Amino acid sequence: MTMHLVRGMSSLNTKKKKKKKLSLSKIAKYQEQLKEHNKFMKRIGCSTMDLQEFIDYCHGNYKPKTQNKEFKPLKQTESYVRETAYIPSKDTKESFAPATRKQAMQYTGERKLVGIAMMHKSNLVPVFADDDDKTGSKQATEIAQMRRN
Repeated sequence: MTMHLVRGMSSLNTKKKKKKKLSLSKIAKYQEQLKEHNKFMKRIGCSTMDLQEFIDYCHGNYKPKTQNKEFKPLKQTESYVRETAYIPSKDTKESFAPATRKQAMQYTGERKLVGIAMMHKSNLVPVFADDDDKTGSKQATEIAQMRRN
């Protein structure tokens, strides 16, 4: 079964709701709330409302009063520029310090570096030759066995 409307009927509700008259108890509650609201607004330095404006405000019908202040364009002041003397940088013809060549790195240790072994994934470990093992094969085989276990 499809959901069609009968010709000439509408599913839109175009009737306006009637405003209900406020009871005395509700007006008393609004007066208490208004008193606290105005007290807060005075404390923060804003304008206050009367009872009818506050009721409209609570029901979502309040439009704030516009102040008739003339529009004044923003006057732009001149920007402050510090007066400093121009000091040129030192011109050296002998060398250009930031672009000097880096010295080559050299191993200066007492132990002899035989090679580099891979312990696990990208964990590289140096392999040194010891006094009892001149070629470093003992340490290299230990690392290889650890990697496989």
